[in-house]
Formats: sequence, C-alpha cells, structure tokens
Amino acid sequence: MGKTADLTAVEKAIIDTLKQEGKTQKEISERTGCSQSAVSRHLSGKSVGREKCGRKRCTTRRGDRTLRKIVEKDRFQTLGDLRKQWTESGVETSRATVYRRVQEMGYRCRIPQVKPLLNQKQRQKRLTWATEKQHWTVAQWSKSSVKYPQSVMVWGAMSAAVNAASYQEILEHFMLPSAEKIYGDEDFIFQHDLAPAHSAKTTGKWFTDHGITVLNWPANSPDLNPIENLWDIVKRKLRDARPNTLDELKAAIEASWASITPQQCHRLIASMPRRIEAVISAKGFPTKY
Repeated sequence: MGKTADLTAVEKAIIDTLKQEGKTQKEISERTGCSQSAVSRHLSGKSVGREKCGRKRCTTRRGDRTLRKIVEKDRFQTLGDLRKQWTESGVETSRATVYRRVQEMGYRCRIPQVKPLLNQKQRQKRLTWATEKQHWTVAQWSKSSVKYPQSVMVWGAMSAAVNAASYQEILEHFMLPSAEKIYGDEDFIFQHDLAPAHSAKTTGKWFTDHGITVLNWPANSPDLNPIENLWDIVKRKLRDARPNTLDELKAAIEASWASITPQQCHRLIASMPRRIEAVISAKGFPTKY
C-alpha cells in the first residue's frame, strides 16, 4: 500500500524530477512508493497547507519547556510528582501525557536500585576480605558439594525480632540438629552477617563453646551472600501466592522454600568466585549482585 502521510522534501523533489522526465502519475507512484493520490495532490498543488491528521497536541512548547525544567531540577521524582508540579504551573494534563513528554525529552523512567551505603572503612574491609578469598574454589565455598554432589542443603530462618539470646536459642535448637544431619562429625564453616544479634559477644562465645568456625564477614555486604538471592526467590513466589491469613502465609513460605531446587543452590554457590572478582573490580563498592 502506498504512503498516505505528508510527503517529505526528498519525495517531493523526486516526484518533480520524474514528472519532468515525462513519467505518468502511476509510474511515479510505483517508483517512489507513494500513493497515486499523494502524487496527484503534490503535482496539482493541493497538498500545500493540508491540515495534519491525528489528535491535536494538548500541550504547548512553553508548557513542555516548563516540564523539562521540573524534571532537570530533580530526576528522582515520580510521574505523580511531575504531574503535580506541572499542574501547579498551569498545565492541566494526564499522567499518560506526562509520561509521553518525558519520553520525548529523552528521559527514561527507572526504579533506583537499593544498595547499602558504604563508608571508606567498610569499602576497604570488603576489598581486603575479597582479596583474601580471591583464590577460594567453589568446593571450598560449599563443602557439602563434595560429599553430596547431587544436592546442596541450605539452612535458614526467618523471625520478626531477634536479640542475641533468642538467636542463640535458634542456633541451639534448630541449627545444631540441622548441621548434625547434614555434616555429621565433619567440620563446617558457619556464615552469618553482622546483624547485632549475630555480632554480639555472647553469640561469639556460643560459637566458641560449641567449636564452630564462623566465616569473618564484611559489614553491609548482602551482594556477597547467596542466601539473599534465595530470600528474593521466596518473596517473588509469595507475591504470586497472595496469602490472606497468617496460616496461609506460613504455608506459602514453606512451599516457596521447598520449591527451591538443588540446581539453583549450586548456581548461587558457583557464583561466589565471580562475586569476589566483582568486589575487587569495584574497589570495595557495591556490585550488581
């Protein structure tokens, strides 16, 4: 089908040239790809000043310039914020129009990624930690992968408010039996972050008394902890489940956790060397993980 929109300057020039060569309107239409009616309108002069098709633009250039100033003033504003300020400036329009104008200006709507704030001391500790672990193998990161090549078992717990005493009770009554079942008499390395309950002196003494080695861990480093990815998987599955009661929530959490496959755990453990390299490359700053 031929073109029905307004002709460009180039198309008009080609049509004029072909007409001077004695071509018919049909031949010109076939050569240019324009509709014969468009060719006819141009040659007869009827296309000059023809009104454009489509809905009339609801904002003016001045209004668009005002929106640009609002956007450039603070690029972390939401569409709702932009619309409110634009309306206050005298431009009454819809959220969809704000979105289109922002797109036309070359801006793209993004959700900022939440990453922990790291001071210089914390970045240095992360970098030192990563450098020390740079040559660890996947087998070292997961001793269970040597003894149990077909599966990887992960122990985790969720609780609303945990202090040092309650954390130690969880370790005593849940972690120790799980570790006994998974590792037997073999030694293992326990990993947790630097939450207050984890880093308390009494918690450190508990691990010492039980002869359990704890992996030293840099502060504010969820990107180095693969279990954070498992929690994210659980949360995504919970959004799909949409539990309405507390019992449904508990059942959904258990089902979500049980649905995590050994292969997913293997992949996360295998990502540790890459995470280490990413921290070193970023000089201790947060990484994509």
